[in-house]
Amino acid sequence: MEIIDKYKTIERESKGGYKDKGSKFFAFAYPVTTEEEVKEIQKGLRKKYYDARHHVYAFRLGADHKTYRCSDDGEPSNSSGPPILGQLQSYDLTNILIVVIRYFGGTKLGIPGLINAYRTAAADAIENNTIIEKFEEDIFTIEFGYTVMNDVMKIIKDENPEQSNQLFDNTCRITIAVRKNDGEALREKFLKVDGLGIL
Repeated sequence: MEIIDKYKTIERESKGGYKDKGSKFFAFAYPVTTEEEVKEIQKGLRKKYYDARHHVYAFRLGADHKTYRCSDDGEPSNSSGPPILGQLQSYDLTNILIVVIRYFGGTKLGIPGLINAYRTAAADAIENNTIIEKFEEDIFTIEFGYTVMNDVMKIIKDENPEQSNQLFDNTCRITIAVRKNDGEALREKFLKVDGLGIL
C-alpha cells in the first residue's frame, strides 16, 4: 500500500511582519518535526518577547497533515490562530510552526483587522523562506556478523539508503534511513541475509 510520505515544508527559520494602527505583528516560521520541538521554540520566544501581549501560533506535522493545532492566545476566538493555520493549508505546508507575536498599539483592530494582520504576517514569514519537498523516512538499525558484510554492502550499494552510526566490530551495526514508501521492501531484502537482525 502506498504511504503518503512526500510533503512540502520550509527550508530554514524565517521572519515576517505587519503593522496596523500602531500594533506590530512579528511572525516567526520554523521547520519542526515533533510537538516537543514546538513547545521548546514557544518557550524560547515567550522568554525573549515576554512583554508582548499575544503569542499566537499554528503548526502542522506529518506528511498526512493529520497533526495540527492553533491558538488565539487571548485574541478574540478564531481571529488569529485559524488565519495562520489557513496560510499553512493554502501553501500546503507541514512540519512547520508559525508564531506571530503582537505588540498592542492602543487601537483595537476589530475581527476583520485581526484576521488580516495575522494572515498577512504569517504569509510574509513563509514568503521570506524557501519551500522545499521532502520525504518522511523509515529509520532502522541492522545488526549482522562480519561474515555477511559483502551481502549487506551489496544491498546498500544497490539501494543507496542514507547511513549513520556505523559500527564495525565482531558484530556490525548500521543505522539506515530510507524514504518511507521504500522501507518495507528494503527491510525484506536485509532480512534475507543470513543472521542479520533489525533492531
